Amino acid sequence: MKPSKIGAFVIGGDHPGLAIARSLGRRGIPVYILDDQHSISSFSKYATRVIRVKDLREEQATVNTVLEVGQRFGLEGWVLFPTRDETVAAFSRHRPRLAEFFRVTTPDWTTVQWAWDKKNTHILAKQLGIPTPETWNPRNLEELAALYPRLPLAIKPAVKENFFYATGKKAWRADTPEELNQLFIKANQQIRPEEVMVQEIIPGDGQHQFSYCAFFRDGRAHSSLVARRNRQHPHEFGRAATYVESIELPAIEELSERFLKAIDYYGLVEVEFKQDPRDGQYKLLDVNARAWGFHSIGLPAGVDFPYLVYADQLGEKVEPRRGQSGIGWLRLITDIPTVLSGLMLGRLKFGAYFSSLQRTRIESVFCREDPWPSLAEVALLPYLIVKKYL
Repeated sequence: MKPSKIGAFVIGGDHPGLAIARSLGRRGIPVYILDDQHSISSFSKYATRVIRVKDLREEQATVNTVLEVGQRFGLEGWVLFPTRDETVAAFSRHRPRLAEFFRVTTPDWTTVQWAWDKKNTHILAKQLGIPTPETWNPRNLEELAALYPRLPLAIKPAVKENFFYATGKKAWRADTPEELNQLFIKANQQIRPEEVMVQEIIPGDGQHQFSYCAFFRDGRAHSSLVARRNRQHPHEFGRAATYVESIELPAIEELSERFLKAIDYYGLVEVEFKQDPRDGQYKLLDVNARAWGFHSIGLPAGVDFPYLVYADQLGEKVEPRRGQSGIGWLRLITDIPTVLSGLMLGRLKFGAYFSSLQRTRIESVFCREDPWPSLAEVALLPYLIVKKYL
């Protein structure tokens, strides 16, 4: 039976998808979630229905599956929310087809290509006068050898998801010429050579890393906040944040909005920067064209990101919001090992840790009114580790 109210169709039921379900479900908006693994959202009272399918990685098959499920359950006109990079690319490249049935929150490929491929991101940023880390795309070991004087360096992908699914890593660090050669050869065996990037390493950990988070439309931020990634894992090349805190930092707001305006961006977006202590510049790292991992920080900070997009898609007017500073977001299940490691290695002090707990206003999964997903996450942890990293 076709649902009586227009809802949200969320692709991916991990904690970013769960946060969308809670945001909208609290307002009585139905939320269907599609996933290719056992997800914690299945246990949330705010998820109207969770549908599990075999695979959501291959682009054409994903689009076909999304349309087939939408038609089967009568979700015509529902608002489509991707939570993974590969889903963003699929929705972007097949946007006209999807838009015949859904309300699509993902921009078309002429916009998304500048976020999807990091080589494009760095090229455009330089054209716009936005600082970036020095980045190279050597074609062979001879060209790679010219970079030895710049060690240590990072080997990382132009297309993040391809590398991550192949290696389980965001980047590799090379401290010697031998390491650089070995990792370069290994990377070329895992992903396409044209996707292999070599990049300077900006000193510092997550304390130097910042995110501009926004609902962006019509060349400006409708609503936004800025956050500092105080703790992350792994320590150097953070695959994900474990504790972040909203702050005031106008410098990266201007840089982010310059980039997003240039690509005519629409929707939810996170733009990542790292401050280089050598010159003080904020250097652009990534642009995530989707709901990012800690977007639920917006709720206690006064910016309910998923609802802003949902309301906009339905033509409802919502007042612009600016996030309150000093609001902490925590992902406890990954923060515990991060904290223990930081304390043992002297990177974190007990006082700073307990102070961050006092500022925490939301946990990524635990919620008193909706407790079952957090219990399920603990039970499913071995399965989720194997599914994601092995």
